[in-house]
Amino acid sequence: QVQLVESGGGLVQPGGSLRLSCAASGRIFSVNHMGWYRQPLGKQRELVAGITNDGITNYVDSVKGRFTISRDNARNTVYLQMNSLQSEDTAVYYCNAYVKSTSSVSVFTRYWGQGTQVTVSS
Repeated sequence: QVQLVESGGGLVQPGGSLRLSCAASGRIFSVNHMGWYRQPLGKQRELVAGITNDGITNYVDSVKGRFTISRDNARNTVYLQMNSLQSEDTAVYYCNAYVKSTSSVSVFTRYWGQGTQVTVSS
């Protein structure tokens, strides 16, 4: 089994910064795409940023220039550096990853973290 554990959420004032981390552990042979999603209260979950295993990134328009996604393949960890935070960024943030548990498996399985709350408020 594979677990994703997020950390780094919290309360921050507008204009402030936070760095989220998400570490994958368990039975892992290979990790492909990793990403961060968020779900504001009462709204649908949306993709914030994604990164392939060779470092190609994509972002939702509302965070471009403010958020940076990165990963450490040796540690199976993905990060989200969030700068210039706004009240609209308040949400539960989830990481996900596509993982192969063994070399004999032909497809990647998608796993989710438990979520971490980010609140931007003065």
